[in-house]
Amino acid sequence: MGRLKGFIVPAIAVILWEIVVRVGWVNPQVLPAPSAVLVRWYQYLKPLQPYDPAEGSYLAWLFSGELIHDLLASFYRVAVGFSIGAGLALPLGLLMGSSKKGYDYFNPLIQVLRPIPPIAYIPLSILWFGLGNPPAIFLIALGAFFPVLMNTIVGVRSVDNIYIRAARNMGAGSYTMFTKIMVPAAMPYILSGMRIGIGTGFICMIVAEMIAVNSGLGYRILEAREYFWSDKIIAGMFSIGLLGLAIDTAVDRLNNHLLRWHRGLE
Repeated sequence: MGRLKGFIVPAIAVILWEIVVRVGWVNPQVLPAPSAVLVRWYQYLKPLQPYDPAEGSYLAWLFSGELIHDLLASFYRVAVGFSIGAGLALPLGLLMGSSKKGYDYFNPLIQVLRPIPPIAYIPLSILWFGLGNPPAIFLIALGAFFPVLMNTIVGVRSVDNIYIRAARNMGAGSYTMFTKIMVPAAMPYILSGMRIGIGTGFICMIVAEMIAVNSGLGYRILEAREYFWSDKIIAGMFSIGLLGLAIDTAVDRLNNHLLRWHRGLE
């Protein structure tokens, strides 16, 4: 019953939305009714051609719809871009958080680059990488880089000195101190940074797909705008939300698994 409470407000909002459009208070061309969006979403999802056993397996046909292709394309870009961004940010954040010299060397450059929004890199990304997946992946990696980096630095630098003193008293060396004390203690911050980084990566993905590629959810929304298909725009937006919800749920469960020892999750 507790989980169902989260559906009450969205259900009321959808019902009111449908009523407002049906009674003519809003132009359905500008804001289509939820029922029209659902019809368009189904058309967006269903396979483009009728099933023909001679053409291949039923499963391949089932996943041949336009929406599935766009979802897979967007997911691929987010996964690759986030992996690159987080993969670069994590070791640098651990270095800057654990070493004062490392922090002093890199922090001025980081603080200059960090306020620049990834969207500002769009012209350079196209000049450097052309069109297609590379500039989109670059922007997503850039968007994920700084949240992971800053949270990792804060996490390492906020490790309680009691843990460090206790480990030193027990004869722990630098490597053991780093791998067994500092990294596990900073893990809640690191995982929070990764969760924020994925959200930022999604924003960059949509922007990049509207500019540099010819597939994905962002591209499809821009295409629908050109033809004034408001129902398809909203269907694409909800598809982005569902994909983001699925990834965020998976990350949240991973966090709960990795941090099951943490007092806040007991």
